[in-house]
Amino acid sequence: MQLNSLAPRTKNKKNPHIGRGGKRGKTSGRGGKGQTARAGHHIRPEVRDLIKKFPKRRGHGKNRARTVRTNRIATSAVNLAELELNYKAGEIVSPATLLARGLVRRAKGRAPMVKILGTGIISKALVIKNCDLSVAASAAIEKAGGTIHA
Repeated sequence: MQLNSLAPRTKNKKNPHIGRGGKRGKTSGRGGKGQTARAGHHIRPEVRDLIKKFPKRRGHGKNRARTVRTNRIATSAVNLAELELNYKAGEIVSPATLLARGLVRRAKGRAPMVKILGTGIISKALVIKNCDLSVAASAAIEKAGGTIHA
């Protein structure tokens, strides 16, 4: 066996150079002129294109500080059925008492805004303070003999 008789098992295949004549024509599949035609260069996407590409950023607009209300406190929903289980007749239902009983979570370090929804049945007369109510919930509470203070 001589060195000149050895042959590789696989061919040494090289990718063709692009943009140096060849069969692809003038621009060699690179489109027009300028930065996009050069190797190794990328154009950074505009802010508008970022918003289109990432769904989680949709709706933020160009200036997030003006379009997103970061100081807004989220409203927590509580159903009538939960009030029926956790409160006795005549007790006060407020964001602070709901937080103390573990029915709602803190929002930005303080008691959240609370909206009471009409899912479930209530038979106790409760006193509701500083909570938003749905139409069905307020009707059910007043029917049970409860009072609502804004």
